[in-house]
Amino acid sequence: MDSKGQITIDYLISITVFLFAVVFVFNFTSGIFTPFQSNSDEVTLIADRVSTTLVEKRLNAGDESTPNLVNKTEMDNFFTELDGNYDPLIDSLGMNGSYLRYDLNVTLENSTDVIDAAGKRVPAGVNVGQTRRVVLSKDDISGNTETLVMSFRVW
Repeated sequence: MDSKGQITIDYLISITVFLFAVVFVFNFTSGIFTPFQSNSDEVTLIADRVSTTLVEKRLNAGDESTPNLVNKTEMDNFFTELDGNYDPLIDSLGMNGSYLRYDLNVTLENSTDVIDAAGKRVPAGVNVGQTRRVVLSKDDISGNTETLVMSFRVW
């Protein structure tokens, strides 16, 4: 004969209450860290879209077998156009809507220093989405290639 006062229904109720307590604790603790998360998801997605459009379509050297291969001449023309013709270029990239307007800064750097930068300066205190792309720059005249990093910042 069993001398314990616990029956099957008591055991099921206690397990259910315990599982509800565990679920409540996990839900509550995930909400604690919400204020510390950045809300720059939207601008990060836009920066990713802009980097994909520019690197894989506009600046592409035409060799589809080599990913992220950009034409050096097209890249130089892009940096010149971004500094000189900013608003039409932003419009063509789809960053100027009827309700929101986003700004762009693009930086090109090699392993030692910054080679070129164009666009508006990044202001302090705003949410900035950034995407970095490692690109292979090909010079049409000499045929030489160089590994560079392009940073796209959107705010």
